[in-house]
Amino acid sequence: MQIELNQLSTSETYFTLTQTVLPRPVAWVLTENEDCSHNLAPFSYFNAVCSDPPLLMVSIGKQKDGRDKDTIRNIKTRSQFVIHIASCDQLNELNQSAATLPPCVSELDKIGLKTALVDGFPVPRITECKVAFFCDRYEIQTIGNKGDSLLFAEVREIYIDDECVEIDEKGRMIIDANAIQPLARLGAGEYADFGTTMTAKRPA
Repeated sequence: MQIELNQLSTSETYFTLTQTVLPRPVAWVLTENEDCSHNLAPFSYFNAVCSDPPLLMVSIGKQKDGRDKDTIRNIKTRSQFVIHIASCDQLNELNQSAATLPPCVSELDKIGLKTALVDGFPVPRITECKVAFFCDRYEIQTIGNKGDSLLFAEVREIYIDDECVEIDEKGRMIIDANAIQPLARLGAGEYADFGTTMTAKRPA
């Protein structure tokens, strides 16, 4: 089957892309609302894009009525936020956080997730997550015909659960992906677990 995207509607294009660009990591983004409560939302147009400076990229679309989503609005107002990597056993909580709620209604309270503060950073991390990136807004670009937001997040610190970290015989830090069990996004309402780890040595 050959698909010409110029023959598809925007929603059909979205469903086609999300069912073929896979699996995708999920950014579980915690931001601060105007009333100092917290907003939590998942985004799967997400990846690492630069090491110097360390940048993550999250693409955030508009709400159905064309307004900015709470996440990007909060980041435009307050430049610091936390991106989490959810584990497979957090699928239910992550899925619940995708619900559309009124502004300043906290998903943390609704779902019952706990947080932990980090010295010197205003936004806490979700305690149940094994990986958290403490980020500053680096740049926001407007892209596409509907004015989606392409967020570049500069990582200041990374929290990694001690159970996921090993030190090899050369003293190098090795992060155990099997211990993290990251949740991956597929198309429609589908997700994937971590599955089998395969190793291939890069050719010289």
